[in-house]
Amino acid sequence: MTLDILMPQLGESVTEGTIVKWIKKPGDTISNYEPICEVQTDKVNAEVPATEAGTLLEILAEEGETVAVGALIARMRPASKEAGSQPEAPSDAKPDQRSEESTSSEKSSMKRRYSPAVLRLAQEHDLDLTLVTGTGRSGRITRKDVLRYLQERKGAVEEKRVISDQQETTPKTLEVAKVESPSVPAKERPAENLKRGDTEIPVSGIRRTIAKRMVSSSQEIPHAWLMMEVNVTGLVGLRNRLKQDFFKREGVRLTYLPFFIKAAIDGLKAFPYLNSVWENDKIILKKRINLSLAVATDEALYVPVIADADEKSILGLAREIHRLVQKVREQKLEPADIEGGTFTVNNTGSFGSIISRPIINPPQAAIITFESIVKRPVVVDGAIAVQDMMNICLSFDHRVFDGLMAGRFLNFVKQRLEAYDENTQV
Repeated sequence: MTLDILMPQLGESVTEGTIVKWIKKPGDTISNYEPICEVQTDKVNAEVPATEAGTLLEILAEEGETVAVGALIARMRPASKEAGSQPEAPSDAKPDQRSEESTSSEKSSMKRRYSPAVLRLAQEHDLDLTLVTGTGRSGRITRKDVLRYLQERKGAVEEKRVISDQQETTPKTLEVAKVESPSVPAKERPAENLKRGDTEIPVSGIRRTIAKRMVSSSQEIPHAWLMMEVNVTGLVGLRNRLKQDFFKREGVRLTYLPFFIKAAIDGLKAFPYLNSVWENDKIILKKRINLSLAVATDEALYVPVIADADEKSILGLAREIHRLVQKVREQKLEPADIEGGTFTVNNTGSFGSIISRPIINPPQAAIITFESIVKRPVVVDGAIAVQDMMNICLSFDHRVFDGLMAGRFLNFVKQRLEAYDENTQV
C-alpha cells in the first residue's frame, strides 16, 4: 500500500506551486508532520509536511518544476503498512530469478509512472512516451528527458546568411533561413531578440505566477485611477517627535506607514464599498478589514496581510508591519500570513516614487499607494511657505463603484492625514 502526496494549496487563489527543494529523498524515513519538501508560490514559501509516518518511495516532481494544486508530487509507504510481512516468492523460483524478476518489474513500473509535467508535455506535442529514453530512477522519464527528445526531434534552429562572392561588391537581399517545428513550445525556442553579449534569464516560478496574476488583473478588471495631493507637514513633525522614544521602547523604527494605514482604515469604515470584492456578477462587502501590505524584495513582490487591522492602534500597526516585513525578508511567511486580504496598501514612496498607477490585487476592489514626501513651496493662508507634500493614488474596480465614491474616499484619507500635528496623541 502507498500513500499519494499531493501539491497543497498554500493560500487563497493559489493554483500552483514550484518545488524549491526536496528535503527528503527516496528511501528516507519520515516522521509524522516532518517536512518533506519546500514549495514556493507567488505568495509564500512553505514546507510541505508528511501527514503520516513512513518511508518516501519516489519523487514525481523535480526541483524547479511547477505543478498544479492537487497534482501528485510523490509517494510514500505509511509506517503501518511497513510493519506487515512481505509475501514470499513461489518456492519453485530460484532466488536469483526472483531478484531479477523483481528488479525488472520495478523498472517497468517506474518507467510507466509519469509526473504531471511529463504527461502535460506529451499531450501538448502528441508524443509517444515509449520513444523517450528515461534517465531518472529505474529508467523513469523526467521532464528534462522529454524536452531533450523534443529538441532533438526539432533539430537545432539554423540561421544561415547566404552571401555570394559577388555580394561583396554588389548589394543584394540578405537571406536568412530558419528551420523550426511548430510543435515545440515558444518558451523552449531561442529568444528571437537575443543578440551577442545578451543574457537570457530563466523566469522563476514565483515571477511567472506574478506575471499571470498581473496580466489577468489588467485584462479582467476595468481599472480607473485618480490622485490627490496632501500636505503632511504636521504628520512629519509628529513622527519626528515620537520616533526616538518609540525605538527605545519597542526596538522597532516608527515609519510613516502605520499613520498612512490608519487613515486608510478610517476611510474604509466610512466607505465600505472600497473594502469589497467582485464575485460572480455580485458585490460582496467584507465585514473584516484585512489589509494586504505590498512588500518588495529583490526577487519578487509579496503581499502579507494585517488581519483585523481596524482593531490595532498606530503603534500596534507599526509592530505588525515590522513583524511581517521581517518574515518576508527571511522567507518565513506562512499561509496564515497571506490569507483573507480585503484592501491593499502600497508604500511606493519608500523608494522615491512621487506618482504611480498600481494594479489591483484580485479579487479586491481597490489599491492605494502612498508616495514620497517632498518639500515644496505652496500657498498657505495666502502666503508662500515650504511644506511637506505627498501624493496619494488610488486604482479601483469600476464595476464595483464609480469615480464619485473613489474621490470621496481619497479626500477622506487626505483629511485624516492633514489632521495630524505635533500634539496628536497616538
